[in-house]
Amino acid sequence: MLTKTHPAVIWSMYIPILSFILYRGYDVYQLSGEKLALLFFGAMLFWTFFEYIAHRYVFHLISESTSMKKFAYILHGNHHEYPRDRTRLFMPPVPSLILASAIFGVQYLILGHNVWGFFPGFMIGYLLYGSMHYAIHAFEPPFEFLKPLWRNHQMHHYRNEHLGFGVSNTLWDKVFGTEFNLLKHKEDPEKAKDLKFDK
Repeated sequence: MLTKTHPAVIWSMYIPILSFILYRGYDVYQLSGEKLALLFFGAMLFWTFFEYIAHRYVFHLISESTSMKKFAYILHGNHHEYPRDRTRLFMPPVPSLILASAIFGVQYLILGHNVWGFFPGFMIGYLLYGSMHYAIHAFEPPFEFLKPLWRNHQMHHYRNEHLGFGVSNTLWDKVFGTEFNLLKHKEDPEKAKDLKFDK
């Protein structure tokens, strides 16, 4: 129950919360619309970096500790073992709210009242990442320009889990040299098909 959910549940849970937070930043903390927009979209960009770091160093944690291995498995290893399970791509409501509250607290300590604009953008970044991840496992890329993104994540699953950490984008894989060489590493259509959700 605490490792499975549907994307619609998470979107419907967070949109009212994030809307209220933005409204509170505007109404109570007097953040201007321009400042809220800057914080919001800056946080979405920051999310892409956070996504890369979390995927590379937390989700694929390398440790000799049994408890840390279990922690990494619960967070992400179960998705690698069951990539066709559509219910394992978003963090379920209870742990998600606990973690989001902790992230809000840390961001508040760093940003003060600016958190009312930053946190919603950060969380929308997370929701878009989760939705992109869902789409990659659900269907073929709808546009030609998205094919490299699809292939990057698919090869992360079946070729080398120590490359291709970006899911919603490949920017930070390019920056840190963990991007697949799509000319050298050819796609295996059968293995890519095996990553698609069970019908």
